[in-house]
Amino acid sequence: MEWAGIMMDGSTDLHFFDTGSVTAQRYRDEVLEPYVCLFRGVVGPDFIFMDDNAPCLRALLIDDFLETENIQRMSRPANSPDLNPIEHVWDMFGRQIAALSHPPSSVTELKRSLRETWNRFSPQTFIIS
Repeated sequence: MEWAGIMMDGSTDLHFFDTGSVTAQRYRDEVLEPYVCLFRGVVGPDFIFMDDNAPCLRALLIDDFLETENIQRMSRPANSPDLNPIEHVWDMFGRQIAALSHPPSSVTELKRSLRETWNRFSPQTFIIS
């Protein structure tokens, strides 16, 4: 499982959840604290965070953490992936991985291919029109 964040002028690094399920605690510890809090600090009070409606992201632990950190979450209807720009980026990303001429034959090769493909996206990829 991987996670990445996008913004108007770029993206975060690709983050891998190496083993096990993505729980609310792992999401808080591995994504919200190191990535989202950092960007909120840089952007300032106008920062609005958008995630999807996955159950582990809607846990009380996450709601409490975002409130404690004064991070405003964008609200949107459930089951509306077309309203989340990252879903379109994941689609492009998946198509590029599927089109690799030499599919990865190990987890290490897969991670390398995923990172290389992700890093080839230009900041213009993430501009919402």
